[in-house]
Amino acid sequence: MSYPGYPPTGYPPFPGYPPAGQESSFPPAGQYPYPSGFPPMGGGAYPPAPSSGYPGAGGYPTPGGYPAPGGYPGTLNPGAAPAYPGGQGFGAPPGGAGFSGYPQPPAQSYGGGPAQVPVPGGFPGGQMPSQYPGGQAPYPSQGTQGTIQPASNFDAMRDAEILRKAMKGFGTDEQAIVDVVSSRSNDQRQQIKAAFKTMYGKDLIKDLKSELSGNMEELILALFMPSTYYDAWSLRKAMQGAGTQERVLIEILCTRTNQEIRDIVRCYQSEFGRDLEKDIKSDTSGHFERLLVSMCQGNRDENQSINHQMAQDDAQRLYQAGEGRLGTDESCFNMILATRSFPQLRATMEAYSRMANRDLLSSVSREFSGYVESGLKAILQCALNRPAFFADRLYYSMKGAGTDDSTLVRIVVTRSEIDLVQIKQMFSQMYQKTLSTMIAGDTSGDYRKLLLAIVGQ
Repeated sequence: MSYPGYPPTGYPPFPGYPPAGQESSFPPAGQYPYPSGFPPMGGGAYPPAPSSGYPGAGGYPTPGGYPAPGGYPGTLNPGAAPAYPGGQGFGAPPGGAGFSGYPQPPAQSYGGGPAQVPVPGGFPGGQMPSQYPGGQAPYPSQGTQGTIQPASNFDAMRDAEILRKAMKGFGTDEQAIVDVVSSRSNDQRQQIKAAFKTMYGKDLIKDLKSELSGNMEELILALFMPSTYYDAWSLRKAMQGAGTQERVLIEILCTRTNQEIRDIVRCYQSEFGRDLEKDIKSDTSGHFERLLVSMCQGNRDENQSINHQMAQDDAQRLYQAGEGRLGTDESCFNMILATRSFPQLRATMEAYSRMANRDLLSSVSREFSGYVESGLKAILQCALNRPAFFADRLYYSMKGAGTDDSTLVRIVVTRSEIDLVQIKQMFSQMYQKTLSTMIAGDTSGDYRKLLLAIVGQ
């Protein structure tokens, strides 16, 4: 069963993008090159995109190889792909309670609207996202969880005209662009793109690229990509050229719903003429490769009810595959973490803590290392509390010297219509500062203005 309310309305259906009748409004192949300011491409260019109307893949940059775990990046070289934080994979929030400092819901099942959570054993105070059993959708409908809602009284032609005026003549009226782009849903932005081409015979993306640069350009282009295409494009970029951005693969493949993953796999094939599973196999290896291949099947159980006997049995099997033996039976961890629903995994984690006197996250840290450890922990963290997982990723994209702008942009854009409201709540609870305060201190100019407009106060 798919998650009710997921994907949010406005998610582009596949196949059949662009919308019927609007085929001519999408840039032909080669007109959606990656923003400037990234390293020149080292590998071959993408194969020409089929004429499905998606932006073609002009030369994309070689992602700089991501460092092995251990330490945060220093100041980045201009134009260098930002490094991801290494280390144990997940920073425990200060003063957090529960599994290894990871904020988690209280033990009883719940559904419905956000509820106040008692501090002991739950979140570090404040609001708790409604997420789990009793047949409740893991996320209520988009209406209450995204910071961006579809604009009412939307007029694509009027918006296209505002953007045209903002870019015409000397200078660019960035504020007008920020105002329009930050207050329209992704689906509405696709309509603006179509209207712009119809009205002016010009490609909106090309015009925006000629007026913008750097992080602002990357953020605007991300906002104008259809959601599924943006995920597929991010995965392609993460595996292109020398080195692989493993944390991008984990962030996308371990957190999306079955339907979203299947859509991404189809889009990846149709737009880049490549098989996602084959690319994963050629770019990763060992147990990490197997975990990602399992993820890209999009076959996780999505039944929201919990089988407590199965949770008990799985906890026992995981203990015997790890802590209870010499060595680790990695395939047992892969099988359970790749197939069970998130509510079921949460019940398994509770059963494991009772049985082993240690939480499953810390057992994974003891039994695994490197990217497979990060991937397994990402799945468990999403089962506990997906908004907290993204809040943590956002925090570490800005913590310390330099900013990992690609991660900052990607999470803000991809979660803006799904659960960014909850991510902001978790961010404040985990780090005692608001997401907007941290963004304001770490970014500047129109890029900062647009990020803050999307995130909201």
